[in-house]
Amino acid sequence: YQLIRKTAEQISPKAENYFRYTLYKWFLLNKCGYDARIAIGNDQVVFYVRNDEDISDIPFFMIDEKKYMCLNYHDYGKLFKQSVYIPVKIKIAEGINPFSYKVTRMPDFSPEHYEEKDVQFSYKQKIYHFKLKINEEVQTIFKNYPVVDYESYFNIPLSRETYSSLIPILRQNLKKMDQKKGVDYLMRFTRYAFLYEDDGENFGKEKRLSPEQTLLTKYSDCDDRAALFFFLVKEIYNLPMVALLYPTHLTMAVQFDKPVGNFITYQGKKYSFCEPTPQLQDLKIGEISNNLKNVTYEVVYAYEPTRK
Repeated sequence: YQLIRKTAEQISPKAENYFRYTLYKWFLLNKCGYDARIAIGNDQVVFYVRNDEDISDIPFFMIDEKKYMCLNYHDYGKLFKQSVYIPVKIKIAEGINPFSYKVTRMPDFSPEHYEEKDVQFSYKQKIYHFKLKINEEVQTIFKNYPVVDYESYFNIPLSRETYSSLIPILRQNLKKMDQKKGVDYLMRFTRYAFLYEDDGENFGKEKRLSPEQTLLTKYSDCDDRAALFFFLVKEIYNLPMVALLYPTHLTMAVQFDKPVGNFITYQGKKYSFCEPTPQLQDLKIGEISNNLKNVTYEVVYAYEPTRK
């Protein structure tokens, strides 16, 4: 979709004629096979696309019992009720498929568009240094990315250059550690290598960052760190994990051969708490913050590795 936006901008710049720019996006998205629609009302042209996923922060319309997510609501700030808009009944033959917000791979950005970011953290009285390759274009891609379901969110990958600047170094650092110490290292890297700030203070609203965004931004919160921790543990150890949602917090639990410390039981399997976000206590694997010990949680995502 970002490619379609850029193409439409080249053909008909948004600032010159917004209606025409939006029509190009609608046409191109349909020609790519997606069921996109437009409607007009109150001096607005609304552009929306069929989607079958759990998206929580984008306005949508229901047409023939199918859900259509609005792709350009942010240009207007807010939308009126569906009845205000009159659908434009032009059907393009190719536009039959639902659109997905799942990100399965990142674009192959040019290496020269990356900058180096120095990151360090202390583990067992040793300072570890990283020179991460980061690209601000990632922020542009995810600028209007919605709040998706946790499975989709947790499985957003890193771009090739950023991956290559981090994962091989982590593997080298973990080479002489056993699995539990390695997961502890990754937990503390995620917890202490980045500054914490709540989304309300940072963005003024709930905004989940992809793992790569967490690496390149100055501040991140519990959702962002849980996603980054999940990515790192999955990539390096590929262990079963669950994401635990509390009323005001998200944390992780990992399944080891034998549970460590406190654990939860989910579908007959034991998962040890692994807190990737800074807390008042310096929590180890199998420890949970005191203010969460008697609080009800929900398992919002359970990852089970595919066994080959």
